[in-house]
Amino acid sequence: MRLALDEWTRAAGPWAGSGPVYSAREHKQREKAYDHAVDEVRRSCRKQVPDPRVAEERLTQSFARFAAEALDLGPDAIQLLTSGFLPVGKQLARWAHRFDPALSHAAVTQAARNAWTACGMQPLFGAPLRLTPSILGYSLLYPYTDNFLDQRIVSSADKVRFSRRFRERLRGQPLIAEPHESRLWEMVRLIEEEFPRPGHGEVFDALLAIHAAQEESVRQLHEAGRLTETELLHITCAKGGTSVLADACLVRGTLNSQQSEFAFLWGVLLQLGDDLQDIREDLELGSDTLFTRAVRAGQPIDALAEQLLNFANVVGARMDALGDAESPSLNHHKDLLRMSWRSLILMTIGDAHTRFSPQFLARMEPYSPFRFAFLRRRREKLAGDHGVFERIFELVLNRDEPHDNRLPLPQERRTAAQIRQPLNFPVAADQTSFSSM
Repeated sequence: MRLALDEWTRAAGPWAGSGPVYSAREHKQREKAYDHAVDEVRRSCRKQVPDPRVAEERLTQSFARFAAEALDLGPDAIQLLTSGFLPVGKQLARWAHRFDPALSHAAVTQAARNAWTACGMQPLFGAPLRLTPSILGYSLLYPYTDNFLDQRIVSSADKVRFSRRFRERLRGQPLIAEPHESRLWEMVRLIEEEFPRPGHGEVFDALLAIHAAQEESVRQLHEAGRLTETELLHITCAKGGTSVLADACLVRGTLNSQQSEFAFLWGVLLQLGDDLQDIREDLELGSDTLFTRAVRAGQPIDALAEQLLNFANVVGARMDALGDAESPSLNHHKDLLRMSWRSLILMTIGDAHTRFSPQFLARMEPYSPFRFAFLRRRREKLAGDHGVFERIFELVLNRDEPHDNRLPLPQERRTAAQIRQPLNFPVAADQTSFSSM
């Protein structure tokens, strides 16, 4: 924690800029490729293709062309995306749907985002990039906790009791699952089976740490405006850092100091990125983050965004020290992760343009592959195009492919969970854990 606080403080100051710079002409070329790719996806979704494998392959090819033409990614990066990260997301979505058909697309997407982070760490730690039972289980923990805690009909006392029982279950207490806990308990079992508690205390210490950080983060809502800046930063770092530290433990089981420090810092980076991305929602909710606090004070958040970009460079330097520095494939993997962090921050800056000064936006826009105004228009258009996303999910979920024997059969786990106790509450949209307590 001290390391993260110190590195964040040292990251203050102007961002020198990193990565490619795009001219107005290059922006137009990439925006044309963006629109072409989206139109191609829409056409593919409209076509009634008898074989789902063919439809899915067409979508993958469309994405690869978009990555090459609009994002300027090389063949190695595209191969990582289409043969590594995309299959992980599809595999998780199919498993989750067969385990629990009531899970919403938002919940599955939330779980996939965590799985991509965990699997993104695997090559850095010398492991193959693939979905494992424990990463699957951990990635689905928080959609299930959110599901219960976001219900307005559940009292605060019952939510506190749920949180306490979940903590005891993570500690290894042999609790009998109540109706709303059965599938959540099953996710913990997936972790316990891959990492038996005897000999893997670090794994469960990490899970308890993220649970404690989530509980502490409730203060961002209930004590908004009353937290000191130090308290707020500490809560933010703990919530993000412990989350990815748990991912790292599920990759290796045990970590050295270099790996654990990188994982914690990466988690802080992702949490701060999420806070920047969610600034509109957090303002409406009344939640306290570094960014909402600055906005409520009437300040542009230019300096915070630059600090975040500098912090991403710090995390990138830590990442570069991991693994074989002479490995071309690992270096391509690192470049892709670094590009994704930078792109997420820059696109979020463009989306939240009213929170920044015009001078800052003009300085940042050349580092984005697309003009900020273009991204905002296309995001609004895509937000209303639910049919395309529903069709993509349908293609992914309904494709029948051989089961990966490294993962448990979802139907058998569902049956086991139902025997222990059935799940009888509806799935809610993606929200931060414990935020409704």
